Amino acid sequence: FFPINIRLSCLVFPASQSLFNHYPGAAAADLCTVTGRAVIDFQGRFTAVTDRCVYSMLSDSSTGFEVFATFRERRRRDVSFLDSVTLKLQDPDVQFHLQHGGRVQMNDTQLNLSSSGQKLHGVWISKDSTGVMANFTISSHTVYLFFDGSTAQIHTGTPVWSSVDGLCVNSSSISAQRLDQYSSSSCQIQYNDSLDTSVNCSAIKDHCNTLKESPFSSCNGDVDPTPYINACSDTLCKYPSVDGLRCHFLWAYARACSLNSRASVGDWRSAAGCSSAEGFCQDKVCSDHEFCGEKISGGTGCLCRAAFAYDYKQSNTLSDPTVCSQNSGSITLIGCLLEEKGVDFSTLHLNDRSCRGAMDEEKHMVTFSFDSSSTCGTEITNNGSQITYKNTIKYQNSSDVISRQDQFYIDFSCQHTQPETKIVAFNIKDSSVVVIVKSGQWNYTVAMKAYSDGGLTHALDSTTGVVLNQKIWVELTTAGLDAAVIAVETDSCWATSRDSPSSQPRYDLIKNGCAAPGDQTVQVEGNGEGTSNRFSFNMFQFTGSSGDVYLHCKLQLCVKQGNSCVPDCSGGSKRRRRSAGYGGPAVISLAWTQ
Repeated sequence: FFPINIRLSCLVFPASQSLFNHYPGAAAADLCTVTGRAVIDFQGRFTAVTDRCVYSMLSDSSTGFEVFATFRERRRRDVSFLDSVTLKLQDPDVQFHLQHGGRVQMNDTQLNLSSSGQKLHGVWISKDSTGVMANFTISSHTVYLFFDGSTAQIHTGTPVWSSVDGLCVNSSSISAQRLDQYSSSSCQIQYNDSLDTSVNCSAIKDHCNTLKESPFSSCNGDVDPTPYINACSDTLCKYPSVDGLRCHFLWAYARACSLNSRASVGDWRSAAGCSSAEGFCQDKVCSDHEFCGEKISGGTGCLCRAAFAYDYKQSNTLSDPTVCSQNSGSITLIGCLLEEKGVDFSTLHLNDRSCRGAMDEEKHMVTFSFDSSSTCGTEITNNGSQITYKNTIKYQNSSDVISRQDQFYIDFSCQHTQPETKIVAFNIKDSSVVVIVKSGQWNYTVAMKAYSDGGLTHALDSTTGVVLNQKIWVELTTAGLDAAVIAVETDSCWATSRDSPSSQPRYDLIKNGCAAPGDQTVQVEGNGEGTSNRFSFNMFQFTGSSGDVYLHCKLQLCVKQGNSCVPDCSGGSKRRRRSAGYGGPAVISLAWTQ
């Protein structure tokens, strides 16, 4: 469960059916307004909510119904705003979550509302261009709610009865009305963001005091403007007058007046220079870490909440850290940060212009990625100790004469440490043994297997007889490597009379990736072309030894892009062309007894 913003509104009744008991010079005693971070209770008392918690606005201990509100930050961490309102009924057990954008969720079901409305579990609920309205009756008392994404108004058809409680009854009881079970564990943390030097508090107070001037003054005798003026000044002296806030508190007061049958403020919008009554950001759906606000390029969009964006802005980044695996990399850009910068994600691409970002429509994150099957122009380099995969997110080049978007470049890369040397040994009696090689971020297997035929169909094992000068074929294979990116080179192979690769005497069969010049029976095939290769030689024994022969081979991984991984064995010297390898090789040994 999560609480959701609600804006509530009352029905319009003829003058003879006024919903209010009127108190001259004060707000109607059955109207509570929650706007910005301000709570103006039924008695017209103003209190500011200074954290980002969930609070009970109105509850009835006799029936179990409750209206509670969630407060969240927007552009500043130290100024909170009403973010959602939830109506909770005990019988039946149902919750209506009123959210930004005119969305309403009943328990886990998203409702499709219109101005004609519908009745659900005794609650009449509807939606128009100004916000969401709901009303219900509890113990002969009718409660009317309105929410437009920024302001909630709660009023009753009769004076407040004795069994009700909440901030609307007494706005000064802040700590007692905090609902910890619905609040985040960090909601009470206090922040002190730097002052906004663009705010002119003196001018703000003059603006807020227009509630005492015409046309608002015609309502001052019925609805006291003082708490609304205080709420306006309290917020706008700390927070910029953006996202419709300049008219936000005027609208809340005008609506309070409209609910009073004796009061009217006429065409206040023209006098105050405010736009139409349609709810700000209606039908705009943002993620939990976002709020709907004005973009620098004009219009509205989903911008980052200040607490969420703080670490990104401190480190001057628009993304999460790059995610790397063996042959792939990805980076995720924060959609709301792009919105704030005025960057259209659909115009961005990698080095290969066909590689665009994928937008997560729910979280508003944009991910760019590459892998071995779609390299997207990734550049691969080797400095001798690390392999680096590098790509760039950039703004699509345009053939237009002008551009209104800044140049955009974000380099991201993955570095992989070269594998360490691994030495493994296995006996021919096992026929074939697979050994797992782990080094850094690389995980692969190496196998050496001996055969008595060139088709590699008859494997040697402990029952196979091998005679001197018999031709033997040895296959070296790997698994777990991407053949599109990596090739396996057999750097060298040699034989010893003991199991240690460094023991003496030593007889070379392959040197520098090529057949050793001292043995004309050695033939090497497919070396550096893929993830496996093979070679052949005629069987021998060491003079004066016990007859044991141990064969050792050293394998090197090679990055294929921009490099030739095939040894150059042309000419008499048979020197191979050194390719960009993955550092320390893997050494494997095979043994059999005569």
